[in-house]
Amino acid sequence: MPGRSFDLWEVASHLIALAVAYALALPIGWNREQEARSAGLRTFPLVAIASCGFVLVAIRVLGQDSTGQARIIEGLITGVGFIGGGAILKRAGHASGTATAASLWATGALGAAVGYGLYDIAAILSMVTFLTLRLNTAFKS
Repeated sequence: MPGRSFDLWEVASHLIALAVAYALALPIGWNREQEARSAGLRTFPLVAIASCGFVLVAIRVLGQDSTGQARIIEGLITGVGFIGGGAILKRAGHASGTATAASLWATGALGAAVGYGLYDIAAILSMVTFLTLRLNTAFKS
């Protein structure tokens, strides 16, 4: 936006939000990396910071209370779902990668939550996703 001055506090808040999104996605990516899945330690933090970044840009351009925010969330849901779809493989009637795909989707929601300042929701998404992946492996068939 022309004529807009540089705001150091805004830049700092954006850096903090992006760093939090990155950090909250690391345990999920670490788990997928340990399980040798198609997406791992690089992919999950990138999905989180990209989702957070899109939200931060939308807030700056459209405004926090704009109804256009719904379109941003809709686009993120679709886009991250598309990325997750690439993690699903079907071989001999068996699908694999669905947990990784669902984890990517949750990580996109995590990043969006951070972008909107909903750190509690982001932390819960991170913890529940990680714990589900980590603890439910004993129940796999």
